[in-house]
Amino acid sequence: MESTAPACCEIARLPDDLLSATLARTGPREACRAAAVSPAFRAAADADVVWSSFLPRDLPPVADGELELPADLQSTKKQLFMRLSDPGSPVLLADRLTVIANRTPLLFTATGARCYMLSARKLGIAWGDTPRYWRWIPINLYRFSEAAELQYVWWLEIRGNIHSKMLSQHTTYSAYIVFRVAEGRRGLHFPCLETSVSLEGNSSRSTRRVCLDDGHDRVDTWPSMRGDIPQEDALFPRERGDGWMEVEVGEFRNGEGDDGEVSIGLMETSVVKRGLVVLGIEIRPKEQVV
Repeated sequence: MESTAPACCEIARLPDDLLSATLARTGPREACRAAAVSPAFRAAADADVVWSSFLPRDLPPVADGELELPADLQSTKKQLFMRLSDPGSPVLLADRLTVIANRTPLLFTATGARCYMLSARKLGIAWGDTPRYWRWIPINLYRFSEAAELQYVWWLEIRGNIHSKMLSQHTTYSAYIVFRVAEGRRGLHFPCLETSVSLEGNSSRSTRRVCLDDGHDRVDTWPSMRGDIPQEDALFPRERGDGWMEVEVGEFRNGEGDDGEVSIGLMETSVVKRGLVVLGIEIRPKEQVV
């Protein structure tokens, strides 16, 4: 009579260290699936050697306490990975003006490409320290404490920089200005802002023409411009899941071994503008929707 006892999975007989070494060559999703197979697999799949291989090797310095785990959790590489992967809890860098803003958990992405948000305080805003032209308002979003609100300027210029070494290799990135508009805004629909994104050492430059307001009520235009419309190639903002607006200002390819600053700029100097509230500039893998 044949035995009805379940056969032991042959692979489960392998030593834990060999199973861990094998899983370390897969990915986070595969390791989690392996942990669900059996208790024998779980020990190997949760090992530090596995999750160390998934952690970014060139993570920039983070602010004190950012990666501390709750006291009731064992401090393992897997828990550290999960903390870094949480899209609902951006990790504040040491400058306290930049966050690693994961839009999709690294656990569920094929590449694990990182994205960053540069706060308004991290940006170079022309006349930004002059209260007559800009004021800083308190916020509580993405670990930032302030946003910049435009009071009145002709010369609107915003610039941001990030080093390419902070970004994932072999990845095409897009840069977005993240903002909202206030009541009584003016000059944000037309003329369009000229934008550019470039990578140091790369001769190519990405440019856009963007509008920061849809202009439906035309409250932001000069009387003489009420019949004017932006150019056909102009880009308009869309609302994000967090309630702010964004518009793409350019893109760039971060290849292998690139070593230089990514420069992002927006400018318009021909009309009076007001009512723009700047949260920051986000740099994330192209076509990743938030």
